[in-house]
Amino acid sequence: MASRGHVQVISGCMFSGKTDELIRLLRRAEIARRRILLVRPTIDDRTELQVVRSRSGAAFHSTAVTDPVEIEALAKDAWADLIAVEEAQFFADGLVEVVERLAAAGRTVVCCGLNTDFRGRPFGPMPRLLAIADGITSLTAICTVCGEEATRTQRLIDGRPAGADEPVVVVGGLGGSTPRRETYEARCRAHHELP
Repeated sequence: MASRGHVQVISGCMFSGKTDELIRLLRRAEIARRRILLVRPTIDDRTELQVVRSRSGAAFHSTAVTDPVEIEALAKDAWADLIAVEEAQFFADGLVEVVERLAAAGRTVVCCGLNTDFRGRPFGPMPRLLAIADGITSLTAICTVCGEEATRTQRLIDGRPAGADEPVVVVGGLGGSTPRRETYEARCRAHHELP
């Protein structure tokens, strides 16, 4: 990790290991005795808000925030020199300006998130974060259909590909007024479907 301001972005589709990579970097920073602040959006309430947990079970203490502006105050209060942002795609576009200010103040900022939504379109502030990044780690998964490299996230509703008109952000797996079974898969370009 650089001692001057630095922006690192970890991106990829679902099931690509983004959170594991983020936690790996944070563990290394702990060994280097860096002061770390890990934040996550309050909208993502699938797990306890005080912990970021990967699918493999790796975990790291976190603080949930609603507005990206809160991150600056938290970083100052914690004297953090490394600020990590999990699920960056769920934050408002103001996250980019916050990240820029933190980096300009000499902080290392690591943002982790989905680069595209289930439709294959750029997701939230991720395109702008990728554009300003000093370093990018782009991860892939394995396509659940053919076993090749996957770069897309497929949303399934009751076992069928979600249509382009479905809401982009659905936390908790419920859509509309009736509960539906929503799941996600990693897919390659050839097997990603969007009715």
